Amino acid sequence: MQTKLQAELIQYTPEPERLVAAAAKLCYSQSGIDQIAEGLSRPVIENFLNMLGEIGHESPIEHVSFTFGIAGVSRSLLAQLTRHRIASYSVRSQRYVNEGHFEYIIPPEIEAIADAKAVFIQAMEADQESYDKLIHLLTEKHQQIFISEGKTEEEARQLAEKKANEDARFVLPNACETKIVVTMNARSLFNFFRLRCCNRAQWEIRALAIEMLKQVRRAAPTLFKNAGPTCCSTGKCPEGKMTCGKMKEVRKFFNSL
Repeated sequence: MQTKLQAELIQYTPEPERLVAAAAKLCYSQSGIDQIAEGLSRPVIENFLNMLGEIGHESPIEHVSFTFGIAGVSRSLLAQLTRHRIASYSVRSQRYVNEGHFEYIIPPEIEAIADAKAVFIQAMEADQESYDKLIHLLTEKHQQIFISEGKTEEEARQLAEKKANEDARFVLPNACETKIVVTMNARSLFNFFRLRCCNRAQWEIRALAIEMLKQVRRAAPTLFKNAGPTCCSTGKCPEGKMTCGKMKEVRKFFNSL
């Protein structure tokens, strides 16, 4: 069954912009630890955040983190997302969770062509059928082994079903839907947005990055006001000959996001 992207900011550091400003204040004033939170009115906080952005001093923003619940994304996206190593991930296990009636993601280019979509869905259904057959065959084998080791029939069945998942999952496709909880600090998010909001990013992770950016902007609007692909913050495209050639349109889109 086809599913759609879901991304929700489920928790973040309380008063993130105030905390970043306090850390910056420590760096640039003679205030002691017990004084860094004093006098941080909204205008003062915004001044500190704007200054950090202008001079490129990003270490103070590492003190705040944001946690997202993500669903309706493919295992293919997971492989890209976990390349961002300064982050914490919890992913639904295909080893411990049975994928009976698994959901999947259809790429838009396939969705747009009726015949291609039909072929894709047929492949998903064939994968599901193969997975189910493997689960059955492996469960039967493991159950007999566990019974021979002295387990009751019920215990053997439960253990066998879990063990069958280990090997049956190898037939599952990249399109198979997964669920993720990911936590990144703000500096890691800036890097994530620079790379994954770019027009050259793969379509699925770009859609995820844009949705995540929308949500952190609501939580910390000043901190993330210039976040997005590199061309939005520097005015230059780093892609060289591989540029999309649409820097003005991209900057306009993210400025109005």
